[in-house]
Amino acid sequence: MTYQSFDELIAAMTPEVCDNMRRAIETGKWADGRPLTREQRETCLQAVIAWEARNLPEEQRTGYMEQQCKSEGEAQEEQPVILRAPDRLQ
Repeated sequence: MTYQSFDELIAAMTPEVCDNMRRAIETGKWADGRPLTREQRETCLQAVIAWEARNLPEEQRTGYMEQQCKSEGEAQEEQPVILRAPDRLQ
């Protein structure tokens, strides 16, 4: 099957294909043992991110980090940071 655009490819991807790409990104090789090229790794990563954005809730996507409200937990006072130039260059 030939796809005219990246969006068509993403729309046709199944969860199994996404899992295979994710595994290839993680291990650096395809299921048959062949190594991924840099270009293949980048393309797979873009495809996985695009597929997840369309098909998964935010909290299930790769790289999701739960946001914590600053009002939760103990209040921490902000400490000022003083920046100054070095006295001399070494």
